Amino acid sequence: MLARFDQTADLDLDQDGAELFAQALDETALTRLEAALAALPTNVPGVRIGEGRKLKPFLGVAGPIGGIAATALGPDARPVRAILFDKTSERNWALGWHQDRTIVVRERVGADGFGPWTLKSGLIQVEPPFDILERMVTLRVHLDQVDANNAPLRIVPGSHRLGRLSEAEVQRLVTTSGERLCLAERGDVWLYATPIVHASLAADPPRRRRVLQVDYSADAAPYPLAWHGV
Repeated sequence: MLARFDQTADLDLDQDGAELFAQALDETALTRLEAALAALPTNVPGVRIGEGRKLKPFLGVAGPIGGIAATALGPDARPVRAILFDKTSERNWALGWHQDRTIVVRERVGADGFGPWTLKSGLIQVEPPFDILERMVTLRVHLDQVDANNAPLRIVPGSHRLGRLSEAEVQRLVTTSGERLCLAERGDVWLYATPIVHASLAADPPRRRRVLQVDYSADAAPYPLAWHGV
């Protein structure tokens, strides 16, 4: 059974771990962003973006997306991973409660505290020490309206302050603390602390729901590792 939730959007990044930036992109910017994403594959639910030259005007701190990251991380914020999620009637999935725990780096190099390693869409991913994730933020840029039935992000407020949680601890937390739905209009951007406990239901009824998700960090990757970047 789902935990009870409140659908309001009055969340604060420091206190709750998430914050809404309403209408951060106007229709002109959204059209340009869609054009920059147009060459990506459309037959998969999530596309990991390894090279985002066309996205740089949006993702840099002077852009409409990177500028939001800079409000949390300062002028050194840089995009270190990007994924385009595209839910449709043919590709409609749910995602269970979890914390994001991996980063994308240029090459696999032995480093204390890093691992396990994985390879997804040709990109090298690794779980870093958790304190690196605790200093990161993630932005979700909405290209379609997300109401309560169109697979909104579900979060557990305040869970970004609890460190690395086991699967059992995550499930207990959801039961005891409840959840909030991150509803959005086209052009809205949700900013959240990367380690926050989150999930997503399938859309019901199935319909289009495109979200560009970008992770940001203001830290240099610990030597000898290097961020892959976008």
